[in-house]
Amino acid sequence: MNILVYCGARLGNDPLLQTTAERVGHAIVDRGWNLIYGGGGVGLMGILARTVIQRDGHVTGIIPTFLNTAEVALDECSTLIEVETMHERKQLMIEMADCIVALPGGFGTLDELFEALTWRQLGLHACPVGLLNVDGYYDSLVALRNDLHRRAFLDDTVASFLTVDDSIESLFDALKREHEANGVPKPTQLERS
Repeated sequence: MNILVYCGARLGNDPLLQTTAERVGHAIVDRGWNLIYGGGGVGLMGILARTVIQRDGHVTGIIPTFLNTAEVALDECSTLIEVETMHERKQLMIEMADCIVALPGGFGTLDELFEALTWRQLGLHACPVGLLNVDGYYDSLVALRNDLHRRAFLDDTVASFLTVDDSIESLFDALKREHEANGVPKPTQLERS
């Protein structure tokens, strides 16, 4: 399984989030999964990728040219793919993924998460999408999703596209079950725009 993880390019101010990024890295390797992520060596994403690399797991980083500098790119990735634009980065990450998880992060993480959900709603991919709600980090986002559903901007199916859990193991188990139940092969190429 290829798991795409979105997370912060900053550390945040809560050490629990850094510990969680490490724990997610260990869980990925323990399951024999491969990590796909944004290719950076900073913030939570750097902690996550380095943890997987230190455990001899496979890490594919996908980074746009303008971010591929010594300060940002993680050259130790098993595979580091350079693309021209942020859109190409997000598209290729989803094309390679079997499931998607968002850890805590900022606007970039939210942008990636919402684009993945929107593309799933539009039928551009069938990857299960999960949200790791560490210490209530995403409680307000979950409340917003529920309110959008209550106000009929999301139907039952679309609202269910986001699997939320505060446990790494149970979230990963749920995403694996959904991936296996979908029975739909990964898309080889999303619509180019």
